[in-house]
Amino acid sequence: MSKLPFSTVGAKPRNRFSARNLVLIIAGAGLLVTTYSFSCHSWSLGCQKPLATGQKIWNDDNPDRMKTFQQCAINNLLETGLPFMNNVAPIAVADFEERRDRLAQALVAEGADAFVVEPGYTFKYYGNVSQPEWEVWEPEERPFLMVVRPVHDGATGNVKANTTFLCPSFEVERARLLGMPFSEELSIVPWEEHWDPYAALWQSDVFLGLDRPARLMVDEEMRDFIQRGLGSAGFDVVGLQGQVEEVRQIKTAREVDILRAVNTGTVEAVRQMRKCLYPGLTENEMAAALDDALRAAGMEPFFDIVLFDENASNPHGGTNGTKVLEDETFVLIDVGAHLYGYPSDICRTFFPPFLEKPSKDDVLSPRMSEKLKVWDIVFEAQTQSINQMRENMTAASVDIAARDVIKVAGYDGTFTHRVGHGIGIKAHESPYLNKGNTASLLKTGMAFTSEPGIYLVDKFGVRHEDVLLVQGDKEPQILTGIRARGPWEP
Repeated sequence: MSKLPFSTVGAKPRNRFSARNLVLIIAGAGLLVTTYSFSCHSWSLGCQKPLATGQKIWNDDNPDRMKTFQQCAINNLLETGLPFMNNVAPIAVADFEERRDRLAQALVAEGADAFVVEPGYTFKYYGNVSQPEWEVWEPEERPFLMVVRPVHDGATGNVKANTTFLCPSFEVERARLLGMPFSEELSIVPWEEHWDPYAALWQSDVFLGLDRPARLMVDEEMRDFIQRGLGSAGFDVVGLQGQVEEVRQIKTAREVDILRAVNTGTVEAVRQMRKCLYPGLTENEMAAALDDALRAAGMEPFFDIVLFDENASNPHGGTNGTKVLEDETFVLIDVGAHLYGYPSDICRTFFPPFLEKPSKDDVLSPRMSEKLKVWDIVFEAQTQSINQMRENMTAASVDIAARDVIKVAGYDGTFTHRVGHGIGIKAHESPYLNKGNTASLLKTGMAFTSEPGIYLVDKFGVRHEDVLLVQGDKEPQILTGIRARGPWEP
């Protein structure tokens, strides 16, 4: 995809696909698809879709059945028309400026003179540069810092952000070429290799006029040696606090649009891939096909957890991915992808499509009966946790609501992790929804996962995960489209 100025990932993916003259290049899959028409049949091999003459599909060393499965997952997703991509756009320059202004106002409220951050998720949020985008090789020892200060606008009296960068002298031009989202020329304090960079910042005119050491706020991404360097130069360094942390926690309308698109799209990719499953697939093969489908829709996968039956009794797996799909396999998929720099984080637990859904009169094995029972318990636990996602409820209450359902159902001790976490520019961010977090209150505009689970060692695991937006005292808005409806309708 071509890059747009200040986009956090790239150009908006196309959201209309015809059955003619479609060309997709899927990174990492070696896939070129052109001019196709097809129909689905034969679940023994997945969804069969004829290839156009001369097509090059996947790497030649992949088994034919795997090729068919991969193509089925991609085509099924594209056939939906990708409606979740409609009306979604990357973060604009004005949005970045508004973020920095809100940060400046929060700094005043917290009594800090500046917020200092190095490339990472927080830098990405305020300046659209991640750590790999600045240091493609590895995090290095030369500090490149963004310093955001609050200043009063003389014309309006409003607090605005004034931003300066501390940058190695030989990297100044590269910093300017990053195209960071500023409407004015970048203000840069350069430092030479033989200087103390922190002293260079101290001696610059950035904090001119202060009659005391400047109070700098940093977050958890700031490396220790940089914090110590700032302190030794005379700055008063403090950790992330209150309203400054809250700036990222409260999502804007554009952030919500992206989160809704990427999370709904990821769930849809899982649903469409499920239709293509056949006996004998491995966990690794399922993950690979899901990644291909996500890329075809314009998203970039960044993690997959695909676990079958007893492997899912460990919430994050740890096995080698070679377990084989069978008729009554319970499949747990936890997956994330990026769109415009924002993540999805969803989980579904389901049966494969070639297992017929039992009727109410069917006699089930004890193992199948327990799988169905546990699926329903976890779904009810998720429902109760979602019901707690209201303004001014504690983070702890959301977790406890789910935990109580599981305990009453007789599975106390099998829900081994917190019920969820905040989600934004980073997949896992504050506030965290655990039973001990009674201090954090939910606020309108915060986005969270709800992901309760039951894990039965050496048997199976069930987890449902959706992303939700707090909306005052109303029901939270689901950002994953539609919740699962059952183990045959994830």
